Amino acid sequence: MTSPLTSLRSALRTDFTSSLVVFLVALPLCVGVAVASGVPAELGLITGIVGGLLTGFLPGSSLQVSGPAAGLTVLVLTAVQAYGLTALGVIVLATGLLQLALGVLRLGRFFRAISLSVVHGMLAGIGLVLIAGQVYALADAKTPGSGTSNIAGVPALAVNVLGSGPALTAVGTGTTTVLIMMLWKKLPGRAQLLPGPLVAVGAATLVTALFDLPVERVQVSGLLEAVQPPGQGDFARLTEVGLLTTIVAFTLIASAESLFSAAAVDRLHDGPKTAYDKELMAQGAGNTVCGLLGSLPMTAVIVRSATNVQAGAKTRVSRVLHGVWLLLFAALLPGALGMIPTAALAGVLIHAGFKLLPIKELGPLWREHRGEAIVLVITAGAILITNMFEGVLIGLGLAVAKTAWETSNVHIEVDDQGDGPVLVRILGNATFLRLPRILDALERLPTHRPVELNLAGLRHLDHACMSALQNWADQHNNTHTVQPERNGVRA
Repeated sequence: MTSPLTSLRSALRTDFTSSLVVFLVALPLCVGVAVASGVPAELGLITGIVGGLLTGFLPGSSLQVSGPAAGLTVLVLTAVQAYGLTALGVIVLATGLLQLALGVLRLGRFFRAISLSVVHGMLAGIGLVLIAGQVYALADAKTPGSGTSNIAGVPALAVNVLGSGPALTAVGTGTTTVLIMMLWKKLPGRAQLLPGPLVAVGAATLVTALFDLPVERVQVSGLLEAVQPPGQGDFARLTEVGLLTTIVAFTLIASAESLFSAAAVDRLHDGPKTAYDKELMAQGAGNTVCGLLGSLPMTAVIVRSATNVQAGAKTRVSRVLHGVWLLLFAALLPGALGMIPTAALAGVLIHAGFKLLPIKELGPLWREHRGEAIVLVITAGAILITNMFEGVLIGLGLAVAKTAWETSNVHIEVDDQGDGPVLVRILGNATFLRLPRILDALERLPTHRPVELNLAGLRHLDHACMSALQNWADQHNNTHTVQPERNGVRA
């Protein structure tokens, strides 16, 4: 029988090796998300460090790993463009405080009530916007702006790339990065001990340095120089409606992504499951610190979390250690960031964007649950056309309307024996959505005959239907006042 001490040593040894694997996966993603968000690369590392050292130490989910996420890239980029980099700290700080409040109020579990089709649509929309934006970074070109502008500008981008040697070199660098990541998964298991993104970015960096390729590199300023705590003027902007709306969007999307990731990670292991309210508070604490440092927002990241589980992690030690490795890298090897070509990071994010698209799942979903597929596609399209917040609201509204329509089923039975009253039974859920059908059925009844309306089979009768049925009964009874030989309507 294995002793507890031996089991503990084995777990710590496994956690140590798992933390190294997660670190190697997180490193290029932290830098890539920061660059794609329009902020210094070091801010991505700071968020990853806080996600490991602080959020990783707090209770909630034992194996899920937090850091900057591709899912918030578009939202952060939009916020930085609209309010400036210094305002990002206030937005993230307020997001963290709201998450702490939601966790204290035990509202974390309610994020699980969001329609799955809206979540998948949100991720697909993020993927589409991410791909549309990073195509320009792949060619060392400036992004036009919104999702629709990015898509409309692709033909002009292609023409410019074909006529520019440096742009073609950048595209080749980024495309090679994507191909390496795709092919790396097909290699034997032992070869995959090193993560594909790290190998791809490392290879692109090495080739770029050896041949001094004319492509853009990541701009670095140093870890301490990148820290920009929010100032008094930034806090004064909390009175702006647009800024408050952005904070709400950050809170909802970061919380939902973290808790949905927790649910997915729980299915990957047999250990302790997530305490959702505690996990929400842990994410809030991390974002509060990130806000004070002027860094990127954090969420739990399914890619890193799944890597952590698959690498054999047993406790939260692995995710804390991954934060230690990020800190050591940022402190000891900051110059290494300046050697990374931005096109290679764009390739990593384009690959991540494609992984967010439910390409394989959409066909079966359309065949089995067509309404859910429609909600998914419209949500993704709305995010691409408008923005993250409005797109998610459109998706949620559509999902609620779909659910309301499906649950308000009514069945109307008419029994007319030719003599005596017409018997009408209404069963199911009578809501205003089904009111036209109910009234059409009642108005087709003969006006010169008494009607007995039986509502005992209704499970729900809303105010609109109740008022309409009463008005119809009153009108029908008034018709029968000129026919005393007939009985009145009984409803």
